[in-house]
Amino acid sequence: MAYVKDIFDKNFLEYASYVIRDRAIPDIEDGLKPVQRRVMHTLFEIDDGRFNKVANVVGQVMKYHPHGDASIYGALVVLANKELFIEKQGNFGNMYTGDGASAARYIECRLKPIAKDVLYNPEITNYVPSYDGRNKEPTVFRSKLPLVLILGAEGIAVGMSTKILPYNIREVIEAEIKCLNGEKFEIFPDVPTGGIIDVSEYNDGLGKIITRAKLDTSDEKRVLITELPIGSNTKTLIDSLEKAAKANKIKISSIIDLTSDHVEIEIKLQRGVYAKDVVDSLYAFTECEQSISCNMLVIKDNMPQQMTATQIIQHHAKQLQMILKEELEVEKLHLNNKLHLRTLERIFIEERIYKKIEEMKTAETVKKAVRQGFEPFKAELIREITDDDIEHLLQIPIRRISLYDINKNRQEVKDINTRLKEIAKLLKNLKGYAIAYLSDILEKLPLKEYKRRTQIKGFEQVDAKEVVKRDMPLRYDEKTGYLGTAVSTGTEIMKVTPYDRILIVRKTGTYAVVDVQEKLFVDTRMWFCALADKEKISKILFTVIYRDPKTKYAYIKRCRIEKWIFNRDYLLAPDEMQVVHVDTRDKFKFTIKYESKPRVKILEETFKAHDYEEKGLRAQGVRLSTREAKSLVLDK
Repeated sequence: MAYVKDIFDKNFLEYASYVIRDRAIPDIEDGLKPVQRRVMHTLFEIDDGRFNKVANVVGQVMKYHPHGDASIYGALVVLANKELFIEKQGNFGNMYTGDGASAARYIECRLKPIAKDVLYNPEITNYVPSYDGRNKEPTVFRSKLPLVLILGAEGIAVGMSTKILPYNIREVIEAEIKCLNGEKFEIFPDVPTGGIIDVSEYNDGLGKIITRAKLDTSDEKRVLITELPIGSNTKTLIDSLEKAAKANKIKISSIIDLTSDHVEIEIKLQRGVYAKDVVDSLYAFTECEQSISCNMLVIKDNMPQQMTATQIIQHHAKQLQMILKEELEVEKLHLNNKLHLRTLERIFIEERIYKKIEEMKTAETVKKAVRQGFEPFKAELIREITDDDIEHLLQIPIRRISLYDINKNRQEVKDINTRLKEIAKLLKNLKGYAIAYLSDILEKLPLKEYKRRTQIKGFEQVDAKEVVKRDMPLRYDEKTGYLGTAVSTGTEIMKVTPYDRILIVRKTGTYAVVDVQEKLFVDTRMWFCALADKEKISKILFTVIYRDPKTKYAYIKRCRIEKWIFNRDYLLAPDEMQVVHVDTRDKFKFTIKYESKPRVKILEETFKAHDYEEKGLRAQGVRLSTREAKSLVLDK
C-alpha cells in the first residue's frame, strides 16, 4: 500500500505541476499560456504577409501542441479578438452578444507588424524540442511589453487560479515610461465592452472591482443599456433581466435587444413605473452590477507567484532594458562580422591576392596562399582570419571582382562604423533607449482606436436586501402545518422579502431562525413567527406554560430570546416537557383546570402571568401548583 501511495503522490505532484506551468497560468515574460505561445510561434513560421485559413493554422500548431485542436482553435480566436497581434478576416464572434466564431475553415487570420516588433527575435529566444522531438518551440518569447496585463488572463489550475483583467495598452506603456523615469504611476483595468468600474478595493490587482453597465435614463419611461459590465454579454444580461422580472423584483413590460456593432438593450417599463425607480433594482437583481475578485498569479522563474500590477510593470521595465541590450549586442556582433568581411573583400580584391591562387593545385595550398597574402595587412583586420572567411573569399565570382566598386565598399564600411558608434552610445544609456522604444510604439497606436473604454467611477455597491420591497405574503396553514410564500391557503402572517430571515416557535416549544422559504413544514400549531431582528425580538417577553408529562405538574417561565445561530433548533422549555401555551403579552390571566380527585372541591385556579419574574432562557420554570393539571384556559 505504501508503494502505491508513493506512486500516486508522485504522479499527482507531476500532474499538478504540469497543469500549473504548462496549461493554466500565463508566464510573466510574455503573458502567454503554452497553447497561445504555440499559436504565435506557428504564425511567425508561416507568415508571408497574406491571410491563412484558421483551420490550416490550427493544423500547423498541432506539431507543437500535444492536446486537441479545439483548445488551439479557442485560443487563437481569443487572441485574435484582443485585436493586438492578429488581424482577422471573417466572423470571429461578437464580444457584445457572446456569439461564437464561425468554423475554422471559414475564417482567416494573419500577423500584424507589431507582433514581430514586440515578440519575435529568434536570436535571443531559447528554443526546446517539441513534444515529439521533430521541431523546436520557444520556452517563452522575449516580450518587450507586459502582455500579461495588456491581454489579461483567466485560468484554474490544481489548488490555485488566476484572474487578471485586461489593461489599456497605451496606459500600460505610459506607466512603464513613468517607471523608467522613476515617477509614480497607477493603472487600472480597461475592457473593450466598456462599462463602469469602482476600483476602491482593487488593491493593485489583488482585490476586487465592482463593475456596472452604463445606463441611459434620459427617457423616464424606459432604460437603455449602452455598455456592458465586465464579464457579461447581452445574452446573459437579458437572461438576468427576465429572471428578475419573473420574480417580480423589477417592473418591466418588455426587453428589446438592438445590439449590433455597439450595445443597445431597451427596457420598457410598466405603467406607473419610472426609470429612476428601477435603477437600483437593476443593479441589485441583475447582471447590471457585479463584483469581480482578481488574483494576479503568474509563472515567474518557473514557479507560480502572486504579483501586483505595479510589480509586473517594474519587472518588465527591467526586462525591456535587458532585451534591448541583448539585441544591440547581437546586432553589434553581426556588424563586426560584416565589417570584417568587407575589409577582407577590399584587401583581397584591391591587393590582387586572388592572383596568387591561380597556380595552386590543392585546397590546402590555396588556403595557405590566401593566408600569406593577408600577412602584410593584419593591422587592418578586426580579428584573425578563419577557414570560413577564406571559403567566403574563394566563392566571390569573377564578375564581382572585375566590377568591384571601392567607393561603394568604403560607404558601406562607413555606415557600419556609424551604426557601431550609435550602438555603443545606446548601450551606455539603455534606460533612455527603452523610453524611446516605448514612445515609438505609443506613436504607432492611434489614440482614437486605443482610447480607454471603461470608465472609472466611485460608487457604493447596491445591497439587494435594501432595494427589494417587502411585499411577498408569508402564509401559514394550520391544517397542513406549512409556512411559506408559496402557501396559498391559511392565514397571512406578514409581508416579507426573499432575503428575510424569520424566527418561528413551533408547537413543541422549539424555536429556530430560518430563511424565508416557499414552503416549510412547521407543525399543526405555531406559537410565534416574526422577522429575525435581534433588537426587536430581544424586547419581547415570552411566557411559556408547560407540563411535566410524568408528574403532570404545570410550570411557568418568562424569558427573552436575545441570541441565536442560524438554522439551529433551541428549546424554550426544558427537554421532554409538554408545552401547553406560549404567549408574548406582558400581562394576561390564565386558568389551570385540575384532574378531579375524591374530596377535592376546587378543580381550577386562575393565575396572573405578570406576577412571575423574568428568568434566563436556560432556567427552569416555576411550578404553579402541586396538583395534576388537566388543561389551560386563557382569560378573555
